[in-house]
Amino acid sequence: MKAPVLKSTTRALMLSLLCTVGIASSSAATIAPGTLTVGSDMTYPPYESLDGNDPVGFDPEFMSKMSTHLKVTPKFVDTRFANLILGLTGNRYDVIVSALYVTPERAKTLDFIPYFMTGGSLMANASGDYKPKTMEDLCGKRVGSLKGAAWVPTLHEVSEKACQPAGKGAIDVREFDTSSEAAQALLSRAVDAQYDDSGVAKMIVGKLNGRVVITSTGPMNPVVCGIAFKKGNDGLKQQVADAFVTMKRNGEYQALLKKYNLVEPTAQDVARATGSAK
Repeated sequence: MKAPVLKSTTRALMLSLLCTVGIASSSAATIAPGTLTVGSDMTYPPYESLDGNDPVGFDPEFMSKMSTHLKVTPKFVDTRFANLILGLTGNRYDVIVSALYVTPERAKTLDFIPYFMTGGSLMANASGDYKPKTMEDLCGKRVGSLKGAAWVPTLHEVSEKACQPAGKGAIDVREFDTSSEAAQALLSRAVDAQYDDSGVAKMIVGKLNGRVVITSTGPMNPVVCGIAFKKGNDGLKQQVADAFVTMKRNGEYQALLKKYNLVEPTAQDVARATGSAK
């Protein structure tokens, strides 16, 4: 008498399981359903920082609008820059959105959707005589930088290929967990100069009331920044790409670029950044 009940229960469980699998396979998986978990270094204004507990800046505004189109809630996980990629590959968050430079090396381990361009600037103490204008002017000097930044290998390359052969001394690159710490090192003269993103440099100069100044002219080494995805997360990447197209169509993207004085990268810019240019 109990066999029909058992068979009915078994069929119900199997049907439920099949429905669950069907739902899971029809949408891109995120770590938490209904939430897009975003890895970001919240010490990097004007791109991202915290106002109390609230994320502010270009990237939080960008992802807030993006998430509306994706019909998810954005959740930012504050992570120091040098640990962001490890957090993504370790499934701590779904994407990195943190003014992350696209480089050929990073493109080997991550997938990107490029979304703006920026460049670098040099800073020095306003009261000092040393005012470097180019990377070659850093020979024999101590240079503060954000730890793990994409320009650090470039500084080492300039040191090895330009400074040392000319007998000018190596560039002593000193890395800090945050740009603010590097700026404090500059103020205390623990370093002679600081290299940072142009937007960040402008923010630092303003916050320090002119005690440090930007000494280079124009953005150095223009770079493309991208939303980073773990390799293989093609479903989520496509959903974000589709939402990005919508943001461009309705003008939201262009308005943000204008607000933060940024530009959209061209296809040629992206090809150079990923190392795929011919």
